[in-house]
Amino acid sequence: MIEAARCLACKKPKCVAGCPVNIDIPSFLHLIEEGKFVEAAQKIKETNPLPAVCGRVCPQEEQCEKVCVLTIKHESVAIGRLERFAADYERNAGKIKLPEIAEKTGKNVAIVGAGPAGLCVAGDLIIAGHEVTVFEALQKPGGVLMYGIPDFRLPEEIINAEVQTLSDLGVNFRYDYVVGRNDTIPEMLAGDFDAVFIGSGAGLPSFQGIPGENLIGVFSANEYLTRANLMKAYRFPEYDTPPIEAGHVTTIGGGNVAMDSARTALRLGSRSTIVYRRAREQMPARDEEIHHAEEEGIKFNLLTNPTKILGNSRREVIGMECIRMELGEPDDSGRRRPVPIEGSEFEIECDAVVVAIGNKPNPLIPQTMEGLELTRWGTVVTEEHTMQTSVEGVYAGGDIVSGAATVISAMGQGKVAARAMDHYLRTGKNPDPPPPPPPPKEKSKKKKE
Repeated sequence: MIEAARCLACKKPKCVAGCPVNIDIPSFLHLIEEGKFVEAAQKIKETNPLPAVCGRVCPQEEQCEKVCVLTIKHESVAIGRLERFAADYERNAGKIKLPEIAEKTGKNVAIVGAGPAGLCVAGDLIIAGHEVTVFEALQKPGGVLMYGIPDFRLPEEIINAEVQTLSDLGVNFRYDYVVGRNDTIPEMLAGDFDAVFIGSGAGLPSFQGIPGENLIGVFSANEYLTRANLMKAYRFPEYDTPPIEAGHVTTIGGGNVAMDSARTALRLGSRSTIVYRRAREQMPARDEEIHHAEEEGIKFNLLTNPTKILGNSRREVIGMECIRMELGEPDDSGRRRPVPIEGSEFEIECDAVVVAIGNKPNPLIPQTMEGLELTRWGTVVTEEHTMQTSVEGVYAGGDIVSGAATVISAMGQGKVAARAMDHYLRTGKNPDPPPPPPPPKEKSKKKKE
């Protein structure tokens, strides 16, 4: 309550504009200040159906908190922590209140993928009165929330509680259902569904293409985290998942997924090292996640680039060959380009390697859907103000559109898609694009006397 009282209740709150789903942040902070914690959670849920998730994993320091007016002289209000608190309080108090559902429209929507974008669309469209079915390829909902984020950062019961609310609203979930195999999207549109949302994410891992990546003991971060999080490999043989324990795990990468992988390895009883080709200040991971990894004793080999993974006669990983880097001129991303230092090669001993350098969309859906326009990176092309694809009645959002990004940005695209889909289902056409913003007013120049 004391922290929430720090909010200045700005007339034009920049924090709201800084939130991809435009949560009414001053209002929910004011409710917490007054001790109305359940009401605060319900205020957040007017625009964000997953506050307990977003309060834990969203990069608030780069979004709502970054533009807080208090940062001019002080720290911003702890918006993310307070969002998490309000959502946890409502759940633990058993006071989750379901929103009212509009009159049924008789329209059916299929959502491909039970990740953040798909769950957001499902919540908005079920409340709008449409029938919603979510098709998920895995055996549990949540997408990257469930298989990609470790339990110590986002407990499974939090995801299950958020999904249960959607089920209580009437959303139908179908698991172990691979769209593109069981059914294609054209078959869905020709059958029971009036519109489809593609939220299948970016689950196809990237690799460096260096020698030794096919050795035993080399994992993509997707496989490593999925085995640990969703398949409970750490509880072998109770869970019949091959164990992934190792003496020394080296993780390649500098993003949040790399931090999650390295910290997971530590919890599986391994020594853990991160290898990243740039400097610390260039790491894309949240400062908080890097700090936690350092605090837990994970070793960082920065300005280091792997060149080869070493194996023994049984094709098992025994180490990694690396080269030192130095920073040169800026590249297209604006960051200084890492350049190899000649003659600086060295080896790291390890018996497992986790590659966490990004993901791409799985091509299965585009391959089974004629006319779906893609970018050269394999992501789906959409209209910005509707998230409609090149196929009428088919919308998309999240990582399959933007590439690997944040949970809240995926949800923001889901909100846009849900509004457009609701309009399309009721009228047969998409909403008009918003008018362009007015040109900035010119400041009047006072004549010098």
